[in-house]
Amino acid sequence: MRSGTRYRSPACSGLPVTDACGYFITGTDTGVGKTTVTLGLMQALQQQGRRVAAMKPVAAGCEVTPDGLRNEDALRLQQASSVVLDYDLVNPCAFAPPIAPHIGAGAAGETMELDKLVNKYKEIKRRAGCVLVEGAGGWLVPLNARQTLADLAQGLGLEVVLVVGLRLGCLNHALLTAESIRAHGCRLAGWVANRLPGEMTAVDANIEALSARLGCPLVGYVPLLARPSAAEVAGHLSVGALANT
Repeated sequence: MRSGTRYRSPACSGLPVTDACGYFITGTDTGVGKTTVTLGLMQALQQQGRRVAAMKPVAAGCEVTPDGLRNEDALRLQQASSVVLDYDLVNPCAFAPPIAPHIGAGAAGETMELDKLVNKYKEIKRRAGCVLVEGAGGWLVPLNARQTLADLAQGLGLEVVLVVGLRLGCLNHALLTAESIRAHGCRLAGWVANRLPGEMTAVDANIEALSARLGCPLVGYVPLLARPSAAEVAGHLSVGALANT
């Protein structure tokens, strides 16, 4: 598997060509490649003829622009969507400081409300039947004093795809996240192993250990790529695996 081909399947296999689908993309931590994987999944689904849109409901670390706060990852999702969407639909809660979003919201005198985010999702869903929703950071990042992104995934009624950043400690992080996903009543549709920069020994053994324990399909192994394009990442994913859960 050193070449990354052992877990590669054709991205176009397995799923019928219909628009109706949706997944919540979460990760074992921040910086594990959720946007990279989301863009790859969008590309793979679009290759099947689907109208696919994406949403990043909450983003911190946004840049001040003449049009308002903009997040680089959210802009990439907006540009990759099959339908034209206003930025405030793609990323309704944007905050400038690169800190936990609920802290950023408090500093801005705002409160993130789950109902608002669900309504934005429904509006996107009406335009593109297939919607991928990318979380912020990890699974239990707070939205407000009472709710987390896990509550958002539950409120949207979406199955979850878990992005595991392959690095030391990923086994514990992945298994705890999967346990929490199920504890919140959400279905874990599949997981993606994403190779991160830096030294990591026994990559094959780690993937095999997670495959044996996560209880859901491995959607793909994304090797370390210099400049990963959506098309290149899509080539390492098998969205057909999601249909078999």
